[in-house]
Amino acid sequence: MLRVMTWNIRTGGRDRTGPDRRDRLVRVVGDQWPDVLALQELRGFDAADVAERFGDAVGMRVHLARSWFGQPVAVLVRPPWRVLSAAPVRRPFHHAAQRVTLATAEAGPFTVVSAHLDPYCGRRRLLEAGWLAAALRRAPGESALLAGDLNTLEPGVDHTARIARLPAAYQRRHLRRDGTVETRAVARLHRAGLVDLFTHAGSGKPETAPTRYDGGAEFSGMRLDYLFGTPELAALARDCRVVRGGATEYASDHYPVVVDLDLTPA
Repeated sequence: MLRVMTWNIRTGGRDRTGPDRRDRLVRVVGDQWPDVLALQELRGFDAADVAERFGDAVGMRVHLARSWFGQPVAVLVRPPWRVLSAAPVRRPFHHAAQRVTLATAEAGPFTVVSAHLDPYCGRRRLLEAGWLAAALRRAPGESALLAGDLNTLEPGVDHTARIARLPAAYQRRHLRRDGTVETRAVARLHRAGLVDLFTHAGSGKPETAPTRYDGGAEFSGMRLDYLFGTPELAALARDCRVVRGGATEYASDHYPVVVDLDLTPA
């Protein structure tokens, strides 16, 4: 069984003011013990020693995509999983996207992309979602997974109340010019044939931000973090869930999302 977790850890686990949260991040990762970990908002991880120390602390190898405009993202892999290739997705994302391909016994090459979409502009998120869909189409084999903070509300859900709870400055992030809710980035992934693994195999509440004690005014009980898989991968998905409680309430302003997949190392 392969466990994948995605998590926006907020500014690399260190705030300009307040406590250093990296020990809490390590505790959560240790509790969940993912084989593959997609991380977003890795401020400070551009320094190789910072990324290396965090990787050593959680027992995983870090594959980092740096960012021109925002914060790095990464895919971390735990032995004995064998990495066939690893490289950033070469597009001008506001943040970044990192692609890693692993060897599996059942499905051949399995590709994971960690991404963090533009937080401010729905039109930019729509463009970035198209780049991600194209990156997964070009992935070797048919088993691929997109993991990350997509900063986009899901389509087909009434978001009126949660948007009304936001300050006006943050409402604009989730509304189109005509006042309708901005869900186009996630809808584009659906149209590309990708499967929302929480909808497919999920249990519990889907909202990922804010956490109980470490949230901000930009969130109001929102699902922003997703795991999307190709149909071939979705058939292997088991028990997708949002991880709550314990150190997750203090470690970040987002909850992690985890899925178990019927895959073993090659």
